Amino acid sequence: MAHKPEYYRTDLWVDWCPGCGNYGILTALTQAIAELGLDPVKTVVVSGIGCSGKTPHYIRVSGVHTLHGRAIPFATGIKLANPSLTVIVEGGDGDLLGIGAGHFVALGRRNIDLTVIMHNNQVYGLTKGQASPTLPRDMRTKSLLKPNIQDMLNPLVLAIASGYTFVARAFALDVKHLKEIIKQAIMHKGASFIDVLQPCVTYNDVYTVQFYRKAIYRLDDESNWDPIVRDPSEEYEKKMKAIAKAQEWGASIPVGVFYHNPLVPSFEERLQGRLRYYIENPPARQSITVNGGAPLIDDRRMRKLFSKKIVPVRSRRPSD
Repeated sequence: MAHKPEYYRTDLWVDWCPGCGNYGILTALTQAIAELGLDPVKTVVVSGIGCSGKTPHYIRVSGVHTLHGRAIPFATGIKLANPSLTVIVEGGDGDLLGIGAGHFVALGRRNIDLTVIMHNNQVYGLTKGQASPTLPRDMRTKSLLKPNIQDMLNPLVLAIASGYTFVARAFALDVKHLKEIIKQAIMHKGASFIDVLQPCVTYNDVYTVQFYRKAIYRLDDESNWDPIVRDPSEEYEKKMKAIAKAQEWGASIPVGVFYHNPLVPSFEERLQGRLRYYIENPPARQSITVNGGAPLIDDRRMRKLFSKKIVPVRSRRPSD
């Protein structure tokens, strides 16, 4: 049953800075969830740390606010335990591409049916604006004593190279366009990633709203742009074009869908190939107790099942 976007907002006061790009992402996400008519109980938003980590508090669906860099592994466990759920990860560029970078890459390799929405403001906004992995080298924002000494990660290139099968970029203050991108990402069966350019009005005085409004253009406006892989033979060419387009930065910044390959089997489909009843009887639906609460497998049962694999260990006596 479809609801209005307001239905999916909680009553909590949103305490982001006035003018923060997070407001646009929150609005677009709730609108997308409403237009898709997602069941609040069967929809899960998972976040890590940072300003974006507060997102689950403001959306009336199931939610988990987890640890630094650990949103993707939490979401992975939720999805694989119950593949019927719609699971969305909300994370910052520092959270997902700093301490969480290994998990970000692993999700692409597995192509699990998750949607990752990255709030990309190029700084660690909640902790006074340190340079995040997406801030270019030699760039100096108002909170840095000296220009950034490290090179930047390109999140789109990393996502495509890791194996994400839906990769897009959007601008937080173009809510209507972002909402449509989020809807496509959620409906895609596989790992989807959206790099959302999000001005930090408090600590980033370089990549401002004015900067983005002047630089951004839509891939949809290019008549020959087609990111969809319709035949396996197109995969390499579409990937290379997407990676080349993702390199554009500065005076012109493209937004839209860079790469979309619906032909790659999801991790859940791969598991189904090995575990015949995985989809219809996933771990979350399996009983772990019998007879009113007794564990399904106790020590005696465990020893019987694995008796041939238990290696006896003798305790060492002082005289040995």
